[in-house]
Amino acid sequence: MNFQVTVLKILVSYPQGFAVMADLKRDMAFLATSGRDWADRTKRLASRVPNLDIFSQGLVTRESGGWKITEKGRTVLELMEARPGADELLAGAPTERVTVSVPPRRLTVERAKRRRESRERRREARELARANAS
Repeated sequence: MNFQVTVLKILVSYPQGFAVMADLKRDMAFLATSGRDWADRTKRLASRVPNLDIFSQGLVTRESGGWKITEKGRTVLELMEARPGADELLAGAPTERVTVSVPPRRLTVERAKRRRESRERRREARELARANAS
């Protein structure tokens, strides 16, 4: 499992992209034990941006007891998740510092609702898994 990609994926799922450390650790533990598919996926995504460093590249910031994904972090994550064909764009990107100037995309009400519902389903699944593990 690639830690840096996992952090980006977790943070992007939270409101305003901010999560406290307890939530990050809990989500990280859940994903780390979710199976080989997650590990393979994060390795594949990480291979698209060599030398990924979420803090020194300004993709994630530390704020009041937690971490927050920046707009630059969201953009890099979108590039990593782009379908094949976007690889040419990534191949030309600098490996030490990824700079992309894309205007921030506004969440539509519908998309925000889907993301909120998805987060809630994931949280319920984690709670159920914890309850079953006890």
